[in-house]
Parts: sequence; structure tokens; C-alpha cells
Amino acid sequence: MGRITDKVAVVGMGCTRFDEHWDKGIEDLAVEAAYEAFADAAVSSEDIEAAWWGTVDGGELGRTLGRFLKFEYIPITRVENRCATGSEAFRNACFAVASGMYDLVLALGAEKLKDSGLASAGLDPRQPYTSRMESMIHPPAAFAQLARRYQYHYGLDYDEFKKALSLIAVKNHHNGSLNPKAQFQKEITLEQAVKAPMVSEPLGLFDCCGVSDGAAAAIITRPEIAKEMRDDYILVKALALSSGSFQNRLRSDHDLVHMEELIRSSKDAYAQAGIKDPRKEIDLAVVHDCFTITEMVIYENFGFSEWGKARDDVEQGTFTLEGELPINTDGGLKCFGHPLGASGLRMIYEVYKQLQGKADRRQVKNARLGLAHTFGGTPIDSGVSAVTILGRND
Repeated sequence: MGRITDKVAVVGMGCTRFDEHWDKGIEDLAVEAAYEAFADAAVSSEDIEAAWWGTVDGGELGRTLGRFLKFEYIPITRVENRCATGSEAFRNACFAVASGMYDLVLALGAEKLKDSGLASAGLDPRQPYTSRMESMIHPPAAFAQLARRYQYHYGLDYDEFKKALSLIAVKNHHNGSLNPKAQFQKEITLEQAVKAPMVSEPLGLFDCCGVSDGAAAAIITRPEIAKEMRDDYILVKALALSSGSFQNRLRSDHDLVHMEELIRSSKDAYAQAGIKDPRKEIDLAVVHDCFTITEMVIYENFGFSEWGKARDDVEQGTFTLEGELPINTDGGLKCFGHPLGASGLRMIYEVYKQLQGKADRRQVKNARLGLAHTFGGTPIDSGVSAVTILGRND
């Protein structure tokens, strides 16, 4: 298997605030993110040779982005891969540059959920849910099954388990309170999280991410060009993607604790980047915390925690801003919400800023290597897991 390590560089990024943008359409969000990225890279839309447009909304075509950004006949490709859609746009744009086909390209992800008619992320009431090869269980219920199974598998006391989940929410809300682009910028207490109204037991209100609108964008080129554009360009160290094909419905040994897509995508990314001990070598990670239990399971599947020991690490503060491995430094999905097409690039945006030392009050000291991760689907059937690793150029 080949490696993309150090073959492409990120020279500009942009990200809107993720929020209930009742006064903006998807075109407004896309333009805002793109033009922040253009300004960051000191380029114009005329310099872009090709673009990848990530959105789950089936009504948005590739040429729609061209209309938004006034592109003149350049190749534009719309991609969709569930919750990994933004990561997929970035991945494909990187491959195009690495191939030598283009010198400067744009990856942009955007989604408008709040007034789109979508009941929640990825659920379209205009299309019968049973008509698709999907689980007939709403996401909170599916991930609640993951939580219950995790608790049973490791024989955890309910109150202590609930406390650990709540500590993850408290951590992410603290980080989100430091981020002006987050949808939710208020800290919460442990008591608030533990006693919050139940959504799908044991997942309460603060265990579940919200629904929002947003967009994020990246300008990608080759390192030899990047060094002529700026000193603090960021290198792509790894791009990995693992897609399940509903194997979990057929496997009697599926334990809802080991998630094969997470394991395979992280191992592939680590191999590309030459990482042997992720907990020690990675300086920060932004992972797919659609629910607090998802983040907890990711800790173990990514090798950040030993199997069954994530609760101990959470209680010891391992993944806080001041901890050994800060995770979801920007507040995560928990504080941003989850506009599907935008989330992957939003996560990459946070890693990019951290590695440049430009994350303001949430800055991780001496950040040199960072990971961004998205997961689409559910743990009870299958999913798609995308891992991006970025590093400083020095």
C-alpha cells in the first residue's frame, strides 16, 4: 500500500461558525468558508485549478459550488460518504495534488440542516427509512445500545459509567467555551450532565451532539509550492478510510465494543505516518464524538487507552486540554453540532490551527502532530471511518 506522507500541504483553511443559521443559505456558508481559506492562503478563486465539494444534501450538484464561488469551468467533483463526507472531499483533493495533476485545489464541505426539512443528521423524512440499506434505529438509540453493551462488557457500575460519560461532555463543553466558532460556548457542570433529561438511556441531553449548519474549506498544494507561499504550511502525514459493508448484522461475535472500521482506519493511518505509540506520539486529536460513548470507544479502538481502561483515563483527565493527550480541543461535535458535509473539514481546521500555534485560549503546547477523525453509520451494523493525520513542516 502506498503512502501520501509529506506529498501534499495545506496552505489555507476557513471555517464558519457552526450554528442555527436561519438567515443564511448553504451558498452563504460555502462562500464564507472559502473566502477565509483564500485569505489565509493569500490566493484568489481564480488560482484554484479544481475543487471537491462535500455535502450530503442530494440536491447540491458539483456545479452548484462553481456557481457559489464563480469558478470558470474548472473541474468540480461532488462527493458524499455519510458523516465522513468532509474528510472525503479533503482526501480526494489531496490525492489529485499528489498525482501531479493539479498544483492548487480546494476542498470544501458544507451542510444546511436546521431549515432543510431533515429530521436529523442523515435522516430524510421525504424518503422512507426502511427503503435504504440502513438500520431502522434512530442514531441516539443505536449508540445507546453501544453504551449499554460497553457497560455490560466491562462490568461497570451504572453510576460510575454515567459519570465517565458526563466527564467527557464536561470536557468538551469547556473546550467549546473557548472557541468563538462553536455552536455552544457555555461550560456545564458534572451534575448538570449526569442529571440531564434522558434521550435514550443511558445517553442524556449532554451526551448527544446537536444539529447545526456550517461549512469549512482547505487549500491544498505540494510542499515545494507551499514553502514559497508561507512558512507555517502544514503537511499531510496520512489519509486512511475504512468502510464496513454491514458485516455486523451477520457476525455472531460482534461485541459492540471493538469497531473494526475504527481499528483498521487508525492502524492504516499510523502505518503511513510511522506512528508506533499513538498515545505518546500524537499531540492532539479531534474525533467523532456524535455521542459521549462514541468518544469513549474511540479512545480504546485508536490505542489511546487500553481496552476497558478508557473510564480510568477520563477520570484522570488524560484527554483534557492540560492532559497527556488533549482530545476534541475545539469542543467537538458536542459543541459544534454535526452538519455532515462540513464536520470532517472542521476537524481538520482545528488540527491545522493547533499545529500553527493559532488556537488562542485552547492552544496545546508544542503541538507537532495531530489527528482528525470522522465516523458515519452506526455501531450495530457498519460504518465508514476516516482518519487524517497532519504535521508541522519543521
